[in-house]
Amino acid sequence: MFYKLLGLFAFLLVFHAAVIEFFFHRIVLDAATRPSHVLGQEALLSGVAALVLALLLAAWFSLSISRRLRRMVDFAHQIAEGHLATRLDDGVHDELSIMATALNTTAARLQQSFEEIESKRRELAALLDSMQEAVVAISADGRVSWSNAILRRLAGTQIRVGASLAHSVRDPDVLACVEAALRERKVRLGRAIALVPGRVLEINAAPTPGGGAVVVLHDITAVEAAEKSRRDFIANVSHELRTPLTSISGYVETLLEDHNPRPETTREFLAIILKNSQRMNRLTEDLLELASIESKDYHLSPQPIRADALLADAVESLAGLVVDSGIALEIGAAPATTVLADPDAMTQVFGNLIENAIKYGRSGGRISVSAKAHPQEIEFVVQDFGPGISSEHLSRIFERFYRVDKARSRESGGTGLGLAIVKHIVLAHGGRIWAESELGAGAAFHFTLLAATPNRDSESLQHEFSPPEPHDSNPSNIGV
Repeated sequence: MFYKLLGLFAFLLVFHAAVIEFFFHRIVLDAATRPSHVLGQEALLSGVAALVLALLLAAWFSLSISRRLRRMVDFAHQIAEGHLATRLDDGVHDELSIMATALNTTAARLQQSFEEIESKRRELAALLDSMQEAVVAISADGRVSWSNAILRRLAGTQIRVGASLAHSVRDPDVLACVEAALRERKVRLGRAIALVPGRVLEINAAPTPGGGAVVVLHDITAVEAAEKSRRDFIANVSHELRTPLTSISGYVETLLEDHNPRPETTREFLAIILKNSQRMNRLTEDLLELASIESKDYHLSPQPIRADALLADAVESLAGLVVDSGIALEIGAAPATTVLADPDAMTQVFGNLIENAIKYGRSGGRISVSAKAHPQEIEFVVQDFGPGISSEHLSRIFERFYRVDKARSRESGGTGLGLAIVKHIVLAHGGRIWAESELGAGAAFHFTLLAATPNRDSESLQHEFSPPEPHDSNPSNIGV
């Protein structure tokens, strides 16, 4: 460009000199014959003509440069507006064309960088959306910068980018943690129970380098329920063991303090001690049995067996218990359909259900056991005709240590684990279990077993059956 300007300047000087020379030569030749003022006018006109022509050439060249510079400015504005695919086309080979090439290269690199950033952003968004935790980014002024799909599903449509977090999340615990993280620039932890009814969320609010914060909400409802179940279980076991231990300790101390006890008193006290020790033994055995069923190492040995034969074998194995109770045991109709079950486990199921019916349905005088066929399963029923169970207890009756009548249960020697064991065995078989009752009309306990099919044999069941998750405190685990 410099050389072009220098060449144009030299050309104009030469051109001006040539014009002046031409007109001055004529003036010299005509000086003797023409007046001096005419010669002066001609000299002036020649200079003006040379100047006008030079100006026209300079204007044409400057306009050409100006148009190219304007195109570059327009290109820069388009890049600034985000049109990174725009390119500058300049066919002239000079310094301006080199600048245009550099601008095109810069635009191409910017486009590539933005595409990579956008790709990373989409990957990050997909990663955060796939998380089980709810995540939201907050700007320094407390507005939502970004949120993942989990949070939008939890909080609803009020979560909007650019909106204030206080208008989007109506939970004071979340807002308090975020405000503290923004103000103190420290990680703050908390618990939210108002954001989603029925759920407990752990809050983790951490400051970000830009002055904002990122909030992660982790659903700990199941953990809380499991912890509550564990605490309740320990409390129940402690209570169940403390009662017989206290009784045993009291009677033993009485015997030790009496140096000459009467034989009748000694025998009576020893009988009470034996009864309480047997109760502790039953509780320990039931706890071990329930722990075994709930463990991952619990395995069934299912085999094809007819439903009527399974029912008859279970009743026959419990004949002594039924005779001693003085209650009539009736065997109702049962299909000859083959089911897949572990006979020993089913004997325990029927034993616990019939023993439970004897304890709490004694006033009815009889117990009925039957079965009926469904398309894919067989439903078994153990029914008593005693006082029945109130409807508010039916959804929790299979929980560990849950008793409808605690005083009566302890008096009869129950541990409160029998129905929980039954439930876990039935669920491990892939079946369902539930209870139906009306006050004054007795209670009926129903459970199902899978019917045998050509595609379901005993070997495949070793992989199909698995122990259930031990969450008795949650009524939704009951197969009603």
